[in-house]
Amino acid sequence: MMKLLFVYNANSGTLNTLFDIGHKIVSPESYECNLCKITHGNFKERNVWKKFRETSDSDLTFLHKDEFEKQYEGEYSYPIVLKLNGEPSVFISTQKLNEISKPEALIELIKERAIY
Repeated sequence: MMKLLFVYNANSGTLNTLFDIGHKIVSPESYECNLCKITHGNFKERNVWKKFRETSDSDLTFLHKDEFEKQYEGEYSYPIVLKLNGEPSVFISTQKLNEISKPEALIELIKERAIY
């Protein structure tokens, strides 16, 4: 089973979540976490993404960048998706995530890369 770790370019906590919601609504073009925009609307997880996450054969873990940095070493840009088989390795780079705008495109990319 493939293990993937999704790291958001956002910090954990209620205040940070409220700030992020406000930022996405007021100034979505300057919001810094494209992974958040792909997987979540302003107030909840996107249905197509939730269905994929719940039915995936892969082990999917999600962390905010502050949670990730407490558990793992290494220099990464965010958002990022890492493959966790031994040492973390880049599965989908920040650059690639920032090129995606819809959850369907992210799901397709994950499925394509999971084959190899």
